[in-house]
Amino acid sequence: MEITELYKIFKASSGVATDSRKITGGELFFALAGENFDGNEYAEKALEAGASHAVVAENSTVAKRAGMPDCPAMLRDRIIPVPDTLGTLQSLARWHRSVTFVNGKPVPVIGLTGTNGKTTTKELIRTVLSVRYRVTATEGNLNNSIGVPLTLLKITPESEMAIVEMGASHPGDIRELVSVALPNFGLITNVGKAHLLGFGSFEGVKKAKGELFDYLQRTADKAFLNMDNADLKAMASERPDLQTVPYGVRYQGAEVLESDLEHPYLRIRIASEDLEIDTNLVGSYNADNVMAALAVGEYFGVPHKDAAEAIAGYVPTNNRSQMMRTGSNTLIVDAYNANPTSMAAALDNFAGIRAGRKAVFLGSMLELGRDSAVEHRKIIDRVKTMGLDMACLVGPEFENVFSSADSESGILVFPASDALSAYLSEHPVTDCTVLIKGSRGTQMEKTVPYL
Repeated sequence: MEITELYKIFKASSGVATDSRKITGGELFFALAGENFDGNEYAEKALEAGASHAVVAENSTVAKRAGMPDCPAMLRDRIIPVPDTLGTLQSLARWHRSVTFVNGKPVPVIGLTGTNGKTTTKELIRTVLSVRYRVTATEGNLNNSIGVPLTLLKITPESEMAIVEMGASHPGDIRELVSVALPNFGLITNVGKAHLLGFGSFEGVKKAKGELFDYLQRTADKAFLNMDNADLKAMASERPDLQTVPYGVRYQGAEVLESDLEHPYLRIRIASEDLEIDTNLVGSYNADNVMAALAVGEYFGVPHKDAAEAIAGYVPTNNRSQMMRTGSNTLIVDAYNANPTSMAAALDNFAGIRAGRKAVFLGSMLELGRDSAVEHRKIIDRVKTMGLDMACLVGPEFENVFSSADSESGILVFPASDALSAYLSEHPVTDCTVLIKGSRGTQMEKTVPYL
């Protein structure tokens, strides 16, 4: 089926679905296949639940059945066989992005990637741009080869701006995603040591994230560039034709105000504008994310004062830079993800917080490949210098490099977050400020109910 014909079916549908259990009626169902599932097996269920049509793999059992002379019309007329269901989903999204216009022009799309802070930065930019525009943006962290097209297909004629978050764990991932999203603007939050198992090295990370800059240079579009970040500046200088919009805490003469328990959240002062930006974010490392949102907002006509008011109202969710006060402790929960760069930033920030009793509960940093042992050892050595009242490490990656000397220094190690939770139920922690951080797979948020 030609993409133009499929697009007519999409426009007549109530949207796109990839999960047969979430069909409410009228959706165009895409039968996607992964390592542990095959959506083609659920295509009939999707149609029975009310999907208008189902896009399936042409070599699937359901496609072959639909081609039989005795196949019921309900199935035959609503099954759309294609060579590659994911590729078709991406092609449909690219087509939709290209033909959806605002004021006679295709809707502006901002592509956003980076090692850390992608989702927080995306939410801050969405918050700021929403002061003036109707914004469609990536929901949660649906930033992969499936999530990006699903985001694009949610753009409506009422959308005046779109923000598309793009994640990567292997070389070529960003190249694939920009070919779908076709961004007019781009922003790389930072580059750091993450997914080294897939990228091979830090240089591999920079090359992969730089695929966004490569695309923008070819299309003569603009990149928002953090001038305080030496790696990003170097990456931009390697692409002399790249057009940039500069920003940065130091670059713009801003000041990150000191945090304490009375003022625990990030505050930024721009003296030249007599402007103080209050946030609900924990950690000075979020200052770059705030400045990025200000820069994007300013470029699109949102004054800093209005942007600051919008940012002050943003409250993070999903265990990202959240501060919680329980009946016993003050918690800084940043347990959505972790890598050596973000872990070091979190520990540096925590070291600067003035509090009485302090503790860290740190989960393993995953997908580091051959660098895993070295990077986890660095974290243990850093923790030992912080003068903490309590330090608990979770996961086999920490266990593998833990020594008797670490135990003698008072650090505790546990195989999983469940084991730490069990320990906490027997040894309650009170009147303490606790940093909780780890990769998603370690599920460090499980400790929160015990604090």
